[in-house]
Amino acid sequence: MKEMEGARVLVIDDEEGIRKSLKAILEEKGCLVDTAENGQEAIAKSKTRFYNLALIDIRLPDMDGVKLLTSMSDTTPKMAKVIVTGYPSLENAIEAVNRGADGYIVKPFTMEQLLKTVREYLQKQQEAKKYSEEKVKDYIESRAKELESKSSRRRSQRT
Repeated sequence: MKEMEGARVLVIDDEEGIRKSLKAILEEKGCLVDTAENGQEAIAKSKTRFYNLALIDIRLPDMDGVKLLTSMSDTTPKMAKVIVTGYPSLENAIEAVNRGADGYIVKPFTMEQLLKTVREYLQKQQEAKKYSEEKVKDYIESRAKELESKSSRRRSQRT
C-alpha cells in the first residue's frame, strides 16, 4: 500500500458522517486527508494546497459535483478526481468524464472498492509523474550532448 503512503486526499461530501469515515479509513492507510463540506470550500482548499486525489460527491449543497470538477485548480502532477454518487446514470457518468473526472464510484460501496479505486488512481498518477520526469531527464541529457558537440566543433575549427 506504499502508493497511498503520504498521498494528499481531499474528501468533498456534505454528509459529515461520510467525510469522517472516509478520512479515518484513508488516514489509517497512510494518506494525509483534508475534507470539505461544499464546493466553495473545496475550490478554496485546492487553490492553497496540492492534492493527489479528490473524492467528490456529485450532490453538494452549493453546486453540482460535476461542475466542481472544472472549478478546482489544476495541479502538476494532475490531481485525480473521482466522482462519488448515489445517483448513478449513464448521463451522469458521461458528463463527469467529459468534465474531467478520472473515475466514478457508486454508493453504496465497500471500503475495499473505495481503497482499490484510490490505490489505482494514485498508482496511475505516480506512473505519469515518473514518465514526465524521465522525459525531462532525457531532454536534458540530449541537450547537454548537443551543446557539448557544438562546443567541441568550435574548438576544432579554431585550431
